[in-house]
This record gives sequence, C-alpha cells and structure tokens, in this order.
Amino acid sequence: MNVYARMELVRPAPEVIAKVVAELTRDFGNRCVTSKAVREQHANTLTWTENQPPDAVVYPMTTEEVVQIVKLCALHKVPIIAFGIGSSFEGHVNAPIGGVSVDTSMMKAIKEVHAEDLDCVIEPGVTRKQLNEYLRDQGLFFPIDPGADASLGGMTATRASGTNAVRYGTMKDNVIALKAVLANGDVITTARRAKKTSAGYDLTRLFVGSEGTLGIITEITLKLQGIPEAISAAVCSFPSVKDACDTAIMTIQSGIPIARVELLDAVAIRATNLYSKLDLPEKPMLLVEFHGSDSSVKEQAERFGEIAAGFGSSNFQWTTKPEERTRLWQARHDSYWASMALRPGAKGISTDVCVPISRLAECVDESIRDLETTGLIGPIVGHVGDGNFHVLPLIDMDDPGEIEKGKAYVGRLVERALAMGGTCTGEHGVGQGKMKYLEKELGPENLAAMRLIKRAFDPENIMNPGKIVAL
Repeated sequence: MNVYARMELVRPAPEVIAKVVAELTRDFGNRCVTSKAVREQHANTLTWTENQPPDAVVYPMTTEEVVQIVKLCALHKVPIIAFGIGSSFEGHVNAPIGGVSVDTSMMKAIKEVHAEDLDCVIEPGVTRKQLNEYLRDQGLFFPIDPGADASLGGMTATRASGTNAVRYGTMKDNVIALKAVLANGDVITTARRAKKTSAGYDLTRLFVGSEGTLGIITEITLKLQGIPEAISAAVCSFPSVKDACDTAIMTIQSGIPIARVELLDAVAIRATNLYSKLDLPEKPMLLVEFHGSDSSVKEQAERFGEIAAGFGSSNFQWTTKPEERTRLWQARHDSYWASMALRPGAKGISTDVCVPISRLAECVDESIRDLETTGLIGPIVGHVGDGNFHVLPLIDMDDPGEIEKGKAYVGRLVERALAMGGTCTGEHGVGQGKMKYLEKELGPENLAAMRLIKRAFDPENIMNPGKIVAL
C-alpha cells in the first residue's frame, strides 16, 4: 500500500443518502432530524471555516443505538460525524461530503462512581459541570476545565485541557479507559480500571485526541480528584507580558504546586473590565490558583507574591473566599464573549499554539507586535504554566481583505510556534483548520504512520472524513 497516496473524498449519491435517512427516520422517529437549521447547528459555527452541514442528525441514547447507526452507514459507505455540543473551533464537526451527525447529547448517564478508587464511568454526553455537580456531595471533582461547559465525550475526542492542566494534566492524563464503536460496528473497550497496565498497545491514548476519525466514543472511565480542603486565588498586574511569563516560569521552577496560572494581556483585560464590570489595571495580568490545606495555600500565595514582586508586579491581591474566586474565574471564562464586545459585528477567530515555557514570553511578545503591525485587534489569554496561549483576532467577515489578513496572521503565529519547538495547537485540536500544518510539525513519515492507523480502523474512510490527516 502506498501510504503517501491520497483517497479522494466523494459525496455519496443522493439516492444513497435518501435511503439511509429514510431508514434512520423509520428507526429513530423524531430523534432523526433533517431540518436545515438543526443540520447547520451541527457543523462549524465558531470560526471562518465554512459551515458544511450533515444530511441528517441522529440522537442515540445507548451504545447499541450507535452500533445500529454505524452499521447502517457502513453498509452504504455514508460518512459519520460524532458531535458533542459543538464548542470546537477547527471544523471538527463539519461534514465536507455530507453524512450523518451522531449527536451524543442524550447519552448522559453517570453510570458508576468508585469514590474509593477515585474514578467514574460516564456516557459521552455528560458535561464537565454536570459531572462536578453530581460528584460534589462525595467530596470529589473532575479537574479538566476548558472554560466552555463542553461534553466529556468531545473533550476526550479532542484531547482538551484548560486552566487546570499545569497541575492535573490534560484529558490524555485523566482518561483511564473508554468504550468506542468502530467503523464496522464492532465495540471495543480499550482498558480496565486499574491505575496502570503494561498489557498491549495503549488504545486509550490512541482514541483520546482522535477527533472521531477512528470510532465513536460511547463510554469513558475518568480519574477523579478529592476536592481540596482550601483554595486560594491571586491576581497581579505586570509592566509587560514578559514579566508576567517570567513570573509563571519562576513559580513553577521553584516547586510551588500551582494549580492554575492564566495570562491575560492588556487588550484582554480591557475587554474583561467592560464585560464583567471589573476595574482591573489595563496591564498584562496573571490569575493564579493554589489547592491544598488552609496553611499551605496561604503560604503558596505569599511565595508567589514575593516572586511576582521581583518582576515588578503591582495590585497583588489574593483571596480564599469562594465568591471572590468564582467572580475572577468567571471573568476569565467569559473572556471570549468579552473580547467579542470590543468590536461588535466582527467574528472572533480563536486559535491556539503551544511552545516550551522558556520560549513563551518571546512568542507572546512577537505575536502581540505582529497584531499591532497588521492592524488587527486580537486579545491574548494563555495557560502559561504549560506554554499554551490563545489569540482571538476580531475579523470583519464582510471584508475579504481582512479575512486574508487574519488567515495570514494565524499562519505566521503557527510558523513562529513551530520555529520555537512548539506545536500548531496545544488544545483546540487539528480538525480541518490545522491539517495543513501537520506535515511541517511532524514530518511526512509521521503522517504516513497516521494514515496506516486510520486505514486500519476505518478502511472506507467514513469516520469523520477530511479531519486530522488526509487519506
């Protein structure tokens, strides 16, 4: 097999699509929807990637129903696109050649909680907030927090992370096992609940981040954490982005067990103040959080304050009051909507890169200067504890010249990150939007290996075709 050859994406014939949709309607009734509005909602809506809707949206309630959908589509070689809540940015849920969107939002059972083992088994439609509300009375929580109340199936499929990653890792570190329906309708469970194993290939990690291209996840076993005895949050402003980044680096290198450390640049702070009715200084700012005992979080916050002072920080404040912490973190999570308000009518094109933390300040600084030179408004926020940051250029979608300017900026941002030993995406994933960067980042041999894996699992290329790696 020529692993460098390409498999052309071909839309199934209209009569084939009609037959599949008719059978799904017969079997699922009003849980098979073909209205234009619903189909468009199940395609990309959040960036400039074209909206490419499926031919139908089906809402299964069990693994067995997913198997039924997959076997029907496989029989007729009709594409299948898994859908969580649609909060991804890179066109993951688009249907470039049509097909069936499998919306798992009705699969929301929390099936088992093993408090003594610190794990749980859930269905993919459960969202992060729903799980944590359910766990609270047992003194447990799931720490991965991408900001949006995303479905945990989608978070698994895109290898999401977020604000807590510096302490708790990303989804790849917190998924113990999963159940998935393969392209031929077979169901596999990738691992047991044991905390570690040396038995065979690590199929769990293969599916985490596969973006629905290898199968549809229908059950997930997750690691849990005990709710900390105490949590403290602190904010402080800095003369420059470099000072803020250097403070974060020094804090981590000093061994302070920081749970979250978020950067907001001056533009993001201005947006946050306007949207969330805050009065923070319009300078680069770090928002940090510490988890532990009452005494330890106090000590950690104070040590962080001392490090920050060495880099010229000002307006240092810390608190253990839940309502004050919630207000600050809610403002951080609202930064997308706050940024959109800076330029009403524009569309925010969220993108991310990740670099080694030693290069973070340089990368962010150059990216800000590039925005200024280009004449774009683009707030920057970052999970600076792991070198990951997001830029949100605000683009007038009625201006073709500005769209091209924005795309060129994103291209330079990725090239900059790759030149610094980084990656084209730290947590948004590849989807359609960043496929073109993978060969430069990973090399043709790596992509060839990915094609072999894809073809082994999905020889007819019906599982979310046109994403991650072209066949």
